[in-house]
Amino acid sequence: MSADLEHIRQVMREADCLHNEAEVEAAIVRVGVEISEKLSESNPVVFCVMNGGLIFAGKLLTQLQFPLEASYLHATRYRNQTSGGDLFWKAKPEVSFIDRDVLIIDDILDEGHTLSAILDFCRHAGARNVYTAVLIDKDHDRKASPDLKADFTGLSCVDRYVFGYGMDYKGYWRNANGIYAVKGL
Repeated sequence: MSADLEHIRQVMREADCLHNEAEVEAAIVRVGVEISEKLSESNPVVFCVMNGGLIFAGKLLTQLQFPLEASYLHATRYRNQTSGGDLFWKAKPEVSFIDRDVLIIDDILDEGHTLSAILDFCRHAGARNVYTAVLIDKDHDRKASPDLKADFTGLSCVDRYVFGYGMDYKGYWRNANGIYAVKGL
């Protein structure tokens, strides 16, 4: 076994569980109810932000028992850099959302620069209303703008490096069945 893989396993062994599977699943059901109350009559287009939003979106979509169109998008501001720049589309939305309500599903609202850029893109492209659903809202004061909040939030967490339920640690542990924080980070 490679040293890198052993390090990845050690990170999980030492991680602090912030929210266990039952807490996360209950939050997903609650968010599904909230979204259903708000959007069930609006024929929304629902976009999963790849890759982080995949697990949350998959579980959340099964809670939404009304007609909707589901698609995905993949955007980044980093392009292999450590600081963000302009929005770079790895996969642009392929479903038209002109005059439609749009729901963007993502794993985490950390600082929110990429999410803000996606929201601006949707608004400028003709969406009637743009809503956001995030599994985790990280509690800190470094948001892209002071008023940046998701419309639907599953859970909040402390300002640490978290992984699980779609969020990764160096590309691993998106599949972890809880929300974990890396020891010391």
